[in-house]
Amino acid sequence: MAASGLGEFGRIRRYFAPLAGPGGLGLADDAAVLACPPGRELVATVDAMVCGVHYLPEDPPDLVARKLLRVNLSDLAAMGATPRFYLLTTALPAALGDDWVARFAAGLAQDQTNYGVSLLGGDSVATPGPAVLSLTALGEVAAGAAIRRSGARPGDRIWVSGTIGDAALGLEVLRGGHGELSAPDRAMLAARFQLPEPRVALGPRLAGLAHAMADISDGLLADLGHICEASGVAATVTAAALPLSPAAERIAAAEPGLRARAAAAGDDYELLFAAPPEATPALAALAGELGLRLSEIGAIHAGAGVRLCDAAGREIAVARPGYTHF
Repeated sequence: MAASGLGEFGRIRRYFAPLAGPGGLGLADDAAVLACPPGRELVATVDAMVCGVHYLPEDPPDLVARKLLRVNLSDLAAMGATPRFYLLTTALPAALGDDWVARFAAGLAQDQTNYGVSLLGGDSVATPGPAVLSLTALGEVAAGAAIRRSGARPGDRIWVSGTIGDAALGLEVLRGGHGELSAPDRAMLAARFQLPEPRVALGPRLAGLAHAMADISDGLLADLGHICEASGVAATVTAAALPLSPAAERIAAAEPGLRARAAAAGDDYELLFAAPPEATPALAALAGELGLRLSEIGAIHAGAGVRLCDAAGREIAVARPGYTHF
């Protein structure tokens, strides 16, 4: 649908002003006004999504919006922060008219309710394409309690939430692959690519348990490498311990190298963290309380770099540990 006569400010008034929280001032001013509660710190993150790179041109606009918000909430969860607000910038081609924007805003509204966040403001511009979307999320954490990448210590165990590799398989499904799977399996994998589940309930609960944490956006091995580099340590991951979904397990039965491929796949947005051995009982209890799978997959030790190994301790060669833009 071509752009209508609403224009930039008409779109803001109709579709985005209803999403504004009190600090957003109805999106009628140049900036938002926030108060940080005593004893709390603000945590800020920003991520961009480009059509054809992070989502497919035919993806529904509401799912695009929800993914954009959720990948940022995942970053907040990785710091142990509770999400509160966000700012949004859109650069849209004229071909994406008011109907697309309305459906995009409806997706934001749905996840604002799901995650208890509100819009503070942002910017909207036109572009000849492709569409570029950028969102800045703000959260809060108790002063000094943010979980950083730099705290991993030799002897720590490596843990991951949920399952890995599903999003990459979901992209393959959306591109016509894995016709051997059942329709429910294909739908589940596609949803994992289009609509990730940020672990916002888990992240803050890991304060005092996890020494270091990151979310899996580029790939488990790549993001673990970021933790190791920041902490000045090395890591070993056991391939057989990597948690796969039932659908991925079915693919792995015919593709023995799938676990190594899943370890380097991006877009999972699970939490990857290092915790001392004595935290294991508390983590098991937390997994049961949240109804969320937490898997121990390896260990931190002295040195540098990340190794993926088989059950006998032999290193598995991985051509690329994760996704890179450049």
